[in-house]
Amino acid sequence: MTVHPILSIGHPTLRVRATEIEPEDIGTPATQALIDDLIDTMHAANGAGLAANQIGHACRVVVMEVTSNPRYPYKPPLPLTVAINPVIEPLDDEMVEINEGCLSVPLRGSVQRHVNIRVRYLDRDGVAHDEVKRGLTAGTWQHECDHLDGILFVDRVDDPTSLATWDEFNDFHRDAFIERITAFVERVGS
Repeated sequence: MTVHPILSIGHPTLRVRATEIEPEDIGTPATQALIDDLIDTMHAANGAGLAANQIGHACRVVVMEVTSNPRYPYKPPLPLTVAINPVIEPLDDEMVEINEGCLSVPLRGSVQRHVNIRVRYLDRDGVAHDEVKRGLTAGTWQHECDHLDGILFVDRVDDPTSLATWDEFNDFHRDAFIERITAFVERVGS
């Protein structure tokens, strides 16, 4: 298991659509090592998620986990999840504005995300999952799966005046965002 450097905005690998992993390749040592490396790299960076192309592997694998994350203290818990070849389907038109950050982008900005989604994916054992995700957890899924299509959250920012460095966000915008998003989490439950 290895902690890898995380690619930054501007690196061409972040802008390509990742290729699917064949189900028979999920159990291979190479795929399992990649999954372990993604988990270790996400943990080392205090991320809520990480896509394989963020560490230079253009394949459709993401990992996500939220416990007591200092970068995202307002996010509800999300158990360690490995999603291979994930597919997202919005369940309705309800949207929420989330001020997102990214390990590949040194900025934060406001993005509209679907509140209710269905996710279909294979886990690291090749077991198929079909689940409904809500709220900020749904937002995390959408953010990570966007990476697999070569999309960064800054591409989805409607109002560029919402962009801020992490320091400026913490100094000027964090308290208002946390108050608003905490009320949202209490309303939708995740």
